[in-house]
Amino acid sequence: MNIHKRFIVQFFIQLILVFILFFFLLISIWGIIGFSIMNDEVTQDLSKADDAFFSNRITIHGNKATFNDELKSLTANQNGWLLMLTQKGDIIGSYQAPKQVPAHFTQSELAAILLQDSSVTTEYTHWLLKETGPQTYLLLFGRKNAETRLLNDMKADVDWNNHQLHLSAATLQQLNEEKGWAQLIDSTGKVLDQYGTDKEPITYSIQDLHNLTKEKHESIAAYFDTRSEQTIIVGINESGSTPNLEVSLVKTMTKGFLIIPVLLFLLLLIGTFWYARKFGVPLIMMMKWIQNLGSGLFEQPQDLHQRQMMLNKKGKLKRKYRLYKDLIATLSQLTETLKQNEAQRGKMTQTREEWISGLSHDLKTPLSSISGYAQMLESKNYSWTETETREFAGIITEKSTYMMDLLEDLTLTYRLKNQALPMAKEQVDMNEFIRRTIIYFMNNPTNNDKEFLFHPHNGTIFASIDPKWFQRIIDNLLANAIKYNPSGTKITVSISSIEQHLIMITIEDDGIGMDNETLNKLFHRYYRGTNTSDSGSGTGLGMAITKQLIHIHGGSINVKSAPQRGTTVRIILPL
Repeated sequence: MNIHKRFIVQFFIQLILVFILFFFLLISIWGIIGFSIMNDEVTQDLSKADDAFFSNRITIHGNKATFNDELKSLTANQNGWLLMLTQKGDIIGSYQAPKQVPAHFTQSELAAILLQDSSVTTEYTHWLLKETGPQTYLLLFGRKNAETRLLNDMKADVDWNNHQLHLSAATLQQLNEEKGWAQLIDSTGKVLDQYGTDKEPITYSIQDLHNLTKEKHESIAAYFDTRSEQTIIVGINESGSTPNLEVSLVKTMTKGFLIIPVLLFLLLLIGTFWYARKFGVPLIMMMKWIQNLGSGLFEQPQDLHQRQMMLNKKGKLKRKYRLYKDLIATLSQLTETLKQNEAQRGKMTQTREEWISGLSHDLKTPLSSISGYAQMLESKNYSWTETETREFAGIITEKSTYMMDLLEDLTLTYRLKNQALPMAKEQVDMNEFIRRTIIYFMNNPTNNDKEFLFHPHNGTIFASIDPKWFQRIIDNLLANAIKYNPSGTKITVSISSIEQHLIMITIEDDGIGMDNETLNKLFHRYYRGTNTSDSGSGTGLGMAITKQLIHIHGGSINVKSAPQRGTTVRIILPL
């Protein structure tokens, strides 16, 4: 997977994770807000609680139930009481229960409580608890129903014929204490008499009656007298508790909406630092690496302990760098290449300096000879014989030829390097071409100490070559085999074909051979091999030129050698 696809996958996964985290964060926040709202509702009205609210607030040991202090406090603040009953109706625990509450409830009594008999003056809320013990228990939370009690007291006092409430002193006192009100309305909805309010409508419509049942700050009870078709309406104002609940809910929601931005900001801050560490640190490290390369320091950034900062103790990439492993691999390869090039450049510089020094010496030596013999010929103090003059001229010619060859090799290697060498290929009979070359070397008296063998190809074989430059290739290889080997060395040249598409020319000797260092540097420019029988003169460009000329012909060259085991050179060319 390339770095582009890896980035896409990485960002997609991270966006999914951020979405999941954000989703769970919102769920958690709304859960906390919901719990706070429910807790506030329960604080104001215990009847709003669910079964789970009581599971850790009630303890049952044997046949006795106990309530914790928090539950007792909530019950007391809401002027209620608690009863814990078994499935048979036995009370095993109570708190602030009225004296008239029995120790055992019959099924009919429980039916009236659970089904909410509207005629009773006590309001019960009930829960079935299954987590407080091995059995199922019934929890009752009771509160006195003030509006029903007042309504029952008023029934006997109302003057239905005269359309008056005619409330007793005790009833009036209870209304005042409960901050309640009462009205008497006829069948048309007209208010006939009222007490404790002047804000209610004189005549009720269906809409007014509907709205009256929806009032959250009042508890309403009514009684319809079938004989007179009149209705008593009693209302108890609960403004003392309800506003506190509303204020509490508002505060809870306000806190929730304040918490959400804070948490989102913290999430953004954490995400920023995480992204900076995951993406920024590796990029900074790689920029430092590139700066090191620019300043000539070819190695990865290291810590204070000289350890590579991108690798762990096992030598593998650290997790935060794995996203950039392709780029790191490329930088590592570039670093190694630059390091090798730098080392090669240093060796090349050293070799070139040595070559220039040797070349200067090689030019200076023949120039000195030429200058010396020219001065001798020019001198008036001596008279040279014709033989001596010819000898001096021959030496001058030999040294001049050597200098010309040296300059020609130097020019040729740069022409090859710049691909500026003209080629004129033609079909040449390779058997005859190699045969003439070997005969030329055999006829040279200076080569009489060497033995030459030639194994031509079985039958005629033609190759497309430039005769001038291919002659230079064969001459260089044979000259090296002669120059760097002692007397008695046997030099064998053979020609063969490979699957009728390639020609192979092999030049083999049984001379002193070469070590690995010489073999590895054989085709380097400016490198000159040495032996004990030669003065070491040479351009240092012969084998480099030979390899370049073979490549121009579309071929390849391979050299195998070992000390005291001779040397084998194979040239392969297309037919």
